[in-house]
Amino acid sequence: MQQVFTCYNGKFIAASEPVFTADNRSFRYGDGCFETMRAVRGEVQLSELHFERLMASLHLLHFDAPHNFTRTYFTRLIAELCSRNNHNRLARVRLTIFRADGGLYAPENNHPHFIIQSWELDRQVMELNDRGLVIDVFPEARKSCDKFASIKSNNCLPYIMAAIYSKQHHLNETIILNAKERVADTTIANLFIVDDKKLITPPLSEGCVCGVMRKHIIDMDLPFKVIERPLTIADLENADEIFLTNAITGVRWVGQFRDNNYGNAAAVILHELLHEGVL
Repeated sequence: MQQVFTCYNGKFIAASEPVFTADNRSFRYGDGCFETMRAVRGEVQLSELHFERLMASLHLLHFDAPHNFTRTYFTRLIAELCSRNNHNRLARVRLTIFRADGGLYAPENNHPHFIIQSWELDRQVMELNDRGLVIDVFPEARKSCDKFASIKSNNCLPYIMAAIYSKQHHLNETIILNAKERVADTTIANLFIVDDKKLITPPLSEGCVCGVMRKHIIDMDLPFKVIERPLTIADLENADEIFLTNAITGVRWVGQFRDNNYGNAAAVILHELLHEGVL
């Protein structure tokens, strides 16, 4: 059986080897952030956007990032990790950064530690879902719209509870609302609707995570107009289509939201544009 590795602070160690103590600040407080990336043949897709977001997150969280914390440094480590783990075709990679041990809520220092993990992805993840997702709203939490809301934080409790809710209610995904009762995002994705050939997604001021695939779609030259504006439940109910985006799966179309059913014409076009020539 092949040994699986992780990368801890730049060193490759057996994935079974423990690296945390009970004082770990991510374990105690969720003190840190992470990036989940898709690697094709060891190369991180949309790496510029991933590391732009990562550096912005480290700045917002007041980390003292060393000079070697660059896209070049991390993508080299990711490529080596994928090679060591034989994830040479298609992989899911997670880079987690957390503050050094010490202190209570106030840390003793702002030095970052990091772990990189990789898992093999099935080729099917690159295919558009053939059956539309069934989604609904998570009723038990509301997301804030502060400046930290856009970060992929290690403190993920509302998303965990929303994912549990999805399982309990036989849903594929659950929508997280903000304190204004408008759409923020979903458990693992950003949300777009299609309305009269326009793609509409909530702006970051609505509390959504600053998704890499979301930003890529906004910046693309598309046969659709892309608009950022707040979305209400009524907007979802009246939409022509709904689809979800993240960096691993790209686009997944929604077939049902409550009593409303949707098609996938725009999602099919977008999926083809996103995956053209990737594999």
